[in-house]
Amino acid sequence: MAESHRRSVAKAATWRMIATLTTMGLVFIFTGKIALSLGVGVFDVVLKLLFYYLHERAWNAVTWGVAAHSSGQ
Repeated sequence: MAESHRRSVAKAATWRMIATLTTMGLVFIFTGKIALSLGVGVFDVVLKLLFYYLHERAWNAVTWGVAAHSSGQ
């Protein structure tokens, strides 16, 4: 079954929400501070989106495991 782009985006967004809520929950459990938990949650989303983007861009420079496209088609 081929997955639509909308489904992939929805899965990525819901996973990011679950992961961030987990981080926020852990911060709250260990500190008891809601404001700190929210701040860490926002920082978590921003940094992880940035790091993922940089990770993807870095992998674009790596040719290992990439099949060459044939131009004879």
